[in-house]
This record gives sequence, C-alpha cells and structure tokens, in this order.
Amino acid sequence: MVKEVAIAILHQNGRYLMQLRDDIPTIVYPGQWTFFGGTVEPGEAAEVAVMRELQEEIRYHPPYVALFRREQYRDFIRNVFHAPLTVDIQDLELCEGLDLDLWTAEQVQLGEKFSPKAGEVRKIGKPHQRVLLAYINSLKLSI
Repeated sequence: MVKEVAIAILHQNGRYLMQLRDDIPTIVYPGQWTFFGGTVEPGEAAEVAVMRELQEEIRYHPPYVALFRREQYRDFIRNVFHAPLTVDIQDLELCEGLDLDLWTAEQVQLGEKFSPKAGEVRKIGKPHQRVLLAYINSLKLSI
C-alpha cells in the first residue's frame, strides 16, 4: 500500500514557516523541524489534504496552495505545496507540535535552529531541508 502525504512550504518575506515536531519516538522526524502537513486520506485530493492539515495544525487557511513538486518512492508519495503566509506568526494557533518559527534561507542551509520552547537547538529533517533548499533555489532561477 502506498502512503501519500501533503506538506506545505509557507513563505513570508523570504522566510519559511517550520514546525518543531513533538519528542514522540513513534512519529516520523521526532523532535525535528519539518513542514506542516500530513497524510492524504483515501479518496482525498492532495490539495484538499494540505489545506485540511494546515487548518488542523495551525488554524490557517492560505489564499491558495500551488504544487511545487511531487516525489514518488517505492511505497511513498510526497506532495509538496507552497503558499503565502498572510498572517503574523503570532496569529497562528499551534495545535500540533512543540514549536513553530520562520526560518531564513541561511538557517535552512545551516540545518538547525534554536527553539525557545524546547530550550535547545534542533535539526531540520533532512528531506525537508533538501526540498526547501530546492524551492529557494527555484526562486533564484526565476528572477
């Protein structure tokens, strides 16, 4: 059975919103910075799933989402969307995860960031770093 996820690169003024995952060993990327998003339910379109996940996780409804890329592995599909973050970060309600913060391109490149809520520096999930750097580079190429 193929597992499918839909995740969102939310951007605001050259910075990118990331979620610090809970420190639960049974979840994917525990204690790491990742994108908001989650599993695509059976029969659900990936675009609908990412909008649902953003609502569930941070109570945010972007004006639109656009597909950046779709990555397929043997039994796994990752749908990566991008959308503007049109509200102040303080207006988001974190309903899932330990922390959230906006990252600069330099911080994404470095691959780690301090979380005041965790009280320490935490790493970004490797696939999330790779995808976000590809997105940032695609913006440079389109200028």
